[in-house]
Amino acid sequence: MKQKFDIITSTCVPLPLENVDTDQIIPARFLKATTREERFFGDNLFRDWRYNADGTPNKDFVLNDPRYGGCILVAGKNFGSGSSREHAAWAIAGYGFRVVISSFFADIHKNNELNNFVLPVVVSEDFLQELFLTIQNNPKTEVEVDLPRQTVTNMATGRSEHFDINGYKKHCLMNGLDDIDFLVENKDKIEAWEQHNK
Repeated sequence: MKQKFDIITSTCVPLPLENVDTDQIIPARFLKATTREERFFGDNLFRDWRYNADGTPNKDFVLNDPRYGGCILVAGKNFGSGSSREHAAWAIAGYGFRVVISSFFADIHKNNELNNFVLPVVVSEDFLQELFLTIQNNPKTEVEVDLPRQTVTNMATGRSEHFDINGYKKHCLMNGLDDIDFLVENKDKIEAWEQHNK
C-alpha cells in the first residue's frame, strides 16, 4: 500500500510478546495464496491467535479487544524472526498498520516491512516497556512518529527517542516510492550517466 509518510499520530495496539515469528504473523498455510490482495492477508494477520479452532474470534487476543486500535503496533523484542516470508509484511500492511515499534526486529522482516510501506521503529527496551505500561493504563494513549525528524514520542509522558533509518528508504517512504518508482523517477539521470560513461 503506497502511502507517503510524514508524521503519524495514533493510538496503538500492544503486543507485549517477545520472539513473535513470521509463522505467527501469517501461518504457512496462507503462503499458497495466489493473490497478494491486502484484505486477504490483513484478515489473516495473527490468524491462529486471533481466531479459535472453530473460526470464532478469540476474545482474549488484542486485535479482538475493542479498547485498542490505531495504525501503530507496539511489539515485544525480536519481532519478525523465523522465515523470510514477505507475506508477514503484507499481512501487517493489509491489516492497516503503518508503524511497528519494537526494541529489535529480525533484519529480513524489517526490510520487508520497509518495502511494503510499513515503518519499523527501533526503540530502547526501557522506552518500549514505558509504552506498554502507558497503553495498558490508558488504551487511548497516542504515539507520534515523526519520520522527517526520526523521532517517536509517547504523547502521554512527553518522552521521545530518536530512531535510525536508511536514508534511501526514508526518501522512498516520504515520497511514496517503491524501488521501481525510484528508478523511474531518476530515469533521466540514469540515462545521462550511461551516455557520459559510454
